[in-house]
Formats: sequence, structure tokens, C-alpha cells
Amino acid sequence: MPSISIMYPTMPSRIESVVPYARLAEHSSGRRLWLGQSLCVETHAVFAALTGRGLDIGFGSDVALMPMRHPLTAAVDARSVAALSGRTYIAGIGPGDTEIQRRMLGSVYERPVSATRHYIRMMRTLLDGGTVEETEGPWATEGLRLPPMKNAPVEIGLGVLREPMARLAGEAADWAITWLTPLDYLSGRLMPAMAFAARAAQRPAPRVAALVHCAVARPDRDLARVCLSAVQGHLSAPHYTDMLNRAGVPVDRRDPRTGAELLVRHGVMATGTAQDIAAALGAYHAAGVDEVIISVGGVQVAEGTRAALRDLADILQAAEHSAPRGPAPAA
Repeated sequence: MPSISIMYPTMPSRIESVVPYARLAEHSSGRRLWLGQSLCVETHAVFAALTGRGLDIGFGSDVALMPMRHPLTAAVDARSVAALSGRTYIAGIGPGDTEIQRRMLGSVYERPVSATRHYIRMMRTLLDGGTVEETEGPWATEGLRLPPMKNAPVEIGLGVLREPMARLAGEAADWAITWLTPLDYLSGRLMPAMAFAARAAQRPAPRVAALVHCAVARPDRDLARVCLSAVQGHLSAPHYTDMLNRAGVPVDRRDPRTGAELLVRHGVMATGTAQDIAAALGAYHAAGVDEVIISVGGVQVAEGTRAALRDLADILQAAEHSAPRGPAPAA
């Protein structure tokens, strides 16, 4: 059943800042908290700390960047969270942009899709108790294996913006995780690409988790400024602006302010009343999205935690009244 979950929208420096979001996640239909790549308190450490505080929720990374960890490290981190939380963990990964690749590795991935395929295969083999033997790719190795350990399942997610990664998700991932993807583009191009690749690979299509930026329209709130606060970096990044232009949103990475206005105008950022936003999230579910991830990151950055949590609580309440409650993530 389709569900709603929550994104903690910034890199945390104190666990206390994450706890209110996690408490709200307990009341979401998906009962899951997501966190992106953090260079402050590390993502998986945050999840472990929340579990230690008694939070009974699932977790997902949206997404962890491949250049920052070897596939073995990624597998160890993922199953550690699954073991400690007792809930299925979604290990979302992505290659990152060419700048982070160059800075971390000294060069870019020559074939990002192929590199990601190798990474997923190594992670899956290790998580399933197998031995990794890779003769090519960035992580060529032999004889890598993890010791046996009891833990809840780990599902591998792939960050998807464009059709090549969508096809790889269909071929190899458990989840496709999208960010800033307009609904028509997601349902009309990315999801069919996933389904086609899954059929060719004779496997089920991946489930889809779509992150949607949200902000309630309130008196004196500049929604474009709020949007820009959340995604200014993305609106300056070639891979995001290329995707948005392919989707019919004519952003220009040299002008992120106008890009933010376009995201609001085209409904890529869900705005209006809390009820309007709940209806927009419902449209994602109606299109076949399995889990909608709410991010109020723009409000958090522009106006602070109190305003962001107010929006989040109002949206969750409206969504609860507009749709039946979904099941919790599998234990």
C-alpha cells in the first residue's frame, strides 16, 4: 500500500535536531526517516543513535555517495542499521556528480552507470553472504566476504534522475529513489524505463520512492525563496538542470532564482494549503509511486526548525485524513 515518509533535510550536527523529525516519522504511514549524505554527523551513525533512543522506525539513505565508501563499507554500514533497528533498511546509493568524484577519487567514473552496476552487484553479493570476485571496474578485488550476522533485510535503492539510471534500477535495484523529478516525467518516462528493464532482466520492477519538496503557503512567505533555500545547489548542477529541461521545466543553471520560481509554478515543489499538498502527494501514489518522501528543507533553511515542523505536522495530518493508513516497513 502506498505510504508517506519523512526526510531530515540538512546535515545534522546534533542528534537532538533530528529527534523531532523522527518523532513525526513515527506517525507517518511509512514509519520511515530518510537522510542524505552527511558530512557532519555521519548518516548511519544518526540512524544508530535514533534507534538507541528508542525510536521504532525504519530508515533509508537518500542517497549515500559511492565515492565516499567502498562497496564493502556500504554493505557493513547498511546491515549495521538493519541489525540495530530491527527494521528493513533501504540503502540508497548514487554516484554523485563529477565534481565529488574528481575530488574524492582523483578522476571521474568513465561510465557512471557501469560503475554503479558493479557497486550494486558487490553490495548485494556481500549482503547475501556471497564472496565478491570482481576483475574489472573501480573496485576490482577478489575474495571479499562478510562474516555471517543476523539482521533485518537490507534493500538497495538507486538514485534516479534520468533514463539510463532508471533502466539500471529496473535491472538491479530494489528501489528507485527520485529527487526533484516532475510527476509527469517520473510516470511517463522513468517508471516505464524501469519496468521495461525489469522485464528484460526477468525480475520484479523496483519500488519507487519519490522525494517531494513541500511548503505550506502562509502569509508573507515567499515560496520561491523557500524553494531556492532547499535546492539552490541542485538548480546549479548540470545533471539536475538537464533532467528538469527534459521534463519540460526550462531552468537555467546560471539563474537558480528563476529556476526556483519555475519549480513552484510547475508544481515540482508542492505548495498551497496542507490539504492541497496532501492531494499533490496523493497524485504520486495514484501514478504508482510506492512511497512519497516529504521534505520541508526549504522551510527549515529559510525560517527555522519550528516553522518546518509546523508545516510537516500539518501536511501529515492532512494526508492522514485524505488517505487510508499504510503498513509499517517490514521488520
